[in-house]
Amino acid sequence: MANEGVKELAVDNGRRRFLTATTAVVGAVGVGFAAAPFIASWQPSARAKLAGAPVTVDITGLQEGQRLVVEWRGQPVWIVKRSKAILDALASQDPRLRDPESKEDQQPAYIKGETRSFKPEISVLVGVCTHLGCAPEMVAEIRPEPFDPQWKGGYFCPCHKSRYDMAGRVYQGVPAPLNLLVPPHHYADEHTIVVGVDPQGAA
Repeated sequence: MANEGVKELAVDNGRRRFLTATTAVVGAVGVGFAAAPFIASWQPSARAKLAGAPVTVDITGLQEGQRLVVEWRGQPVWIVKRSKAILDALASQDPRLRDPESKEDQQPAYIKGETRSFKPEISVLVGVCTHLGCAPEMVAEIRPEPFDPQWKGGYFCPCHKSRYDMAGRVYQGVPAPLNLLVPPHHYADEHTIVVGVDPQGAA
């Protein structure tokens, strides 16, 4: 009988150790699950990103004729390096454009001139057609196109045939009423553009 009591005590002690260990493991897992949302809360929420958190873009590798696409406020932003030939052709298109001097409020006040950019060769535009929000295609070559025999490079929206030059200025006689939007942005250094933040001192 005494031996049986020792066996029962040993079983009880073993069971107690098992239950204690199991409780500790379950508790640790529970703490982990509870902590995960707290840690996640340190990160910018999807709502904050959508509200316009700035986007930093390295353009070091951007080659002439290439386009980088980044997302800002849920919209595509195009960063394009334009060639000298494209820049030289911009002025020749003025008579064909609806708003060649960009008088409509589609760019920040600090963006001026026919290039609509800080640096003539680098264009920064929101890639959304101002007609119904479609995504225009970049057709950067200077050559006759089926949609425009006098094409000097630019953006063509296949949805309703709106056209823009390589500065994002809209042509006359197309459904789109406005030039493409130039987002607020500035250069943090020679090769870094920050989209979504005006330069210091900008009105």
